[in-house]
Amino acid sequence: MKEEPPTQRTPPASPTPSLSLQPPREDSDPPALWIFGYGSLVWRPDFAYSNSRVGFVRGYSRRFWQGDTFHRGSDKMPGRVVTLLEDHEGCTWGVAYEVRGEQISENPGYLGPAPEEDIATQILACSGRSGHNLEYLLRLADFIRLCGPQAQDEHLAAIVDAVGALLPCFCPSGQTLAMA
Repeated sequence: MKEEPPTQRTPPASPTPSLSLQPPREDSDPPALWIFGYGSLVWRPDFAYSNSRVGFVRGYSRRFWQGDTFHRGSDKMPGRVVTLLEDHEGCTWGVAYEVRGEQISENPGYLGPAPEEDIATQILACSGRSGHNLEYLLRLADFIRLCGPQAQDEHLAAIVDAVGALLPCFCPSGQTLAMA
């Protein structure tokens, strides 16, 4: 394995052996499906699973380029949630869940790239049935800080920084931002 410089967005080489997501199975067992959670699934999986593991995938970067009109926004104001983009130098931390019989469907809400300040503004303005879009951003940032401390997610950090810079505009002094 090639040793990478510490400025890379991928985790450093580790002396611990890599774990296979596919445990040995009997011929009669149905094949397992592993779902990689890289957004809200890292703190709130809403499906039954038999096993989970914190880890990362190489070759992808997390971006706040997905629109959400249900959980973190509305039809009039879609919130911003994360999606994965192919990035040969990227690395994304998350949680893999083993499930059986689940199917994954495509999500048509892709919003695409935007300046970090625009994404931050949208995140601060949106709320949906699962809560405020800001809660989604901050919980994801907490997961990365606590479970992948060596992870460097530059896009996520830039969105958090942009939100921090914009908060005084959204919450004039003497007011608080309700996260309900």
